Amino acid sequence: MGKKLTKRSEDYSKWYNELVVKADLAENSGVRGCMVIKPYGYAIWEKMQAALDKKFKETGHENAYFPLFIPKSYLSKEASHVEGFAKECAVVTHYRLKNAEDGSGVIVDPDAKLEEELIVRPTSETIIWDTYRKWIQSYRDLPLLINQWANVVRWEMRTRLFLRTAEFLWQEGHTAHATEREAIEEAEQMMHVYADFAENHMAMPVIKGLKTESERFAGAVETYCIEALMQDGKALQAGTSHFLGQNFAKAFDVKFANKEGKKEHVWATSWGVSTRLMGALIMTHSDDNGLVLPPMLAPIQVVIVPIYKGLDQLDAISEKINPLVKELRAKGITVKYDNRDTHKPGFKFNEYELKGVPVRIAIGQRDLENGTYEVARRDTLEKVTVPAEDVISKIEFLMEDIQRNIHAKALSHRESHITEVDTYEEFKEVINGKGGFVSVHWDGTIETEDKIKEETKATIRCIPIDVKEENGVDMISGKPSKRRVLFAKAY
Repeated sequence: MGKKLTKRSEDYSKWYNELVVKADLAENSGVRGCMVIKPYGYAIWEKMQAALDKKFKETGHENAYFPLFIPKSYLSKEASHVEGFAKECAVVTHYRLKNAEDGSGVIVDPDAKLEEELIVRPTSETIIWDTYRKWIQSYRDLPLLINQWANVVRWEMRTRLFLRTAEFLWQEGHTAHATEREAIEEAEQMMHVYADFAENHMAMPVIKGLKTESERFAGAVETYCIEALMQDGKALQAGTSHFLGQNFAKAFDVKFANKEGKKEHVWATSWGVSTRLMGALIMTHSDDNGLVLPPMLAPIQVVIVPIYKGLDQLDAISEKINPLVKELRAKGITVKYDNRDTHKPGFKFNEYELKGVPVRIAIGQRDLENGTYEVARRDTLEKVTVPAEDVISKIEFLMEDIQRNIHAKALSHRESHITEVDTYEEFKEVINGKGGFVSVHWDGTIETEDKIKEETKATIRCIPIDVKEENGVDMISGKPSKRRVLFAKAY
């Protein structure tokens, strides 16, 4: 498998980049800032998609698809929205190419200029709300609960596989409601859906909260978020849900007739998670040996490696293994029996350790004679010998125990990296040393928030929704504060 990974303690960023490539998750493409998601990486994303899509449909949402291109004029209709995305937009200006007369290659045909430029979607609020104007006429059409799985483009200058790329995959929900209360409840509900997915599928602890005014989504009245802590002490925004008020409904004149026949603007939300979750998954659990994947998202949950000399031994092992594979698959467990004769067992062990396969089973001649299997778990690297009659129940136990154990480990790490401080000196000491979330009183002003960001590169990650009111003072301004917020350096 080539040279070992750089240790996290030596260079966390280099470790991450090497792991993404060596574990066959993704690679850089020939297009600057864009990635190729390889089959193994895409298989993880598909599992994420399936779990989230099920949750969306259970909460009444339907999938649809909207155009990739957005007329430039649409973005001009909601001022704060266009301001938030203007610097990241890719623009289509022409619709045809032609061969250069001097034979030098293909050039843009200057006669094929579009009457109106098209924006490659950075997000779909504008094109969707233009569509909703035609779909919504009466209170009977509400609530309108739509989600789409799509790609978006945000022209990032500094890119990093999964975490920040010019093009990425995501889902975006866009809903319309008759009342403000219903829309707020929808935005809050989706924050909880994301948190449930992160905790129970990704085994990644998150803090639910509200964004400050300066960190809100462009065009939102309120942004709800889930924030996770990576092993290097940096925070990562794992999902957001936005209460949009009536901003987009007014910008695109989306009205409905209420029960009394009076016309009103609808209330809106949008919410999304992206392939950034792949980066979060990697950085939350993985170690110096490679990926550590939660069983619920692992493309291969169990790998079986035969150890043999000669084809006769392999045939005998395969005869034993084939019924086991069928029984595990019947229980919904994904299994790979790796009987390749082109690689030695040691190579295979390293390969599946690097790829984070939760459980590895090895079986050789002695195991055949003794009626046993060697079972190794990826999270702790512990190996045990298990009687053949107990191996199914052992694997079922490990599927749950590994999921539980890696969540507990990540939670312990996060809890030990939430630090309450009351002075700016303490704050800077923690932010630049231990890292993690720093809980401080804040006076609620953008001026204080900006000063801290400028001097320390730390931002307010969220105002936790379960934060208790308490009397305090802002560490910068000395003004009174009723609650603590969480600062961190972030991806």
